[in-house]
Amino acid sequence: MSAENKAIVRRLYGEVWNGRRLEIVNEIISPSHALHDNNTPGSSIGPEHYKRTVTRFLTGFPDLRFSIEDVVAEEEKLAVSWNFSGTHKGKYMGISATNTKVSVDGITIHHIVNGKIMDSYVSWDALGMMQQLGAVPATGKAKDASAP
Repeated sequence: MSAENKAIVRRLYGEVWNGRRLEIVNEIISPSHALHDNNTPGSSIGPEHYKRTVTRFLTGFPDLRFSIEDVVAEEEKLAVSWNFSGTHKGKYMGISATNTKVSVDGITIHHIVNGKIMDSYVSWDALGMMQQLGAVPATGKAKDASAP
């Protein structure tokens, strides 16, 4: 089972994210799929939401590429350590293009049943990405308390 589940996850990152083949989402994401990601606004249920999430990232980072660093499988769950990189060439989360290259690490735990991803629990460095884009000051650079 874990070999088949790993293949599903590799399709998600390789074909959907890197290959831009959104039609694959309907094949591998369950209709009841829940995306648990504190950094993603709005409803998070189903393949259409997942497609919107992919599209939002690709609009902001048209050259976005995921690389899988590690996959650990236990029964129906796979923990995937990943990195994405891309150039901020479009609007993303209200931030106009900066042409800044970003590199962001994250981990997703996917729950897979009968060949479909049922749930995805995502933790990624959104703050670090916003710092790379210049939207948030880097940590350790305290403002003068008297500054407005």
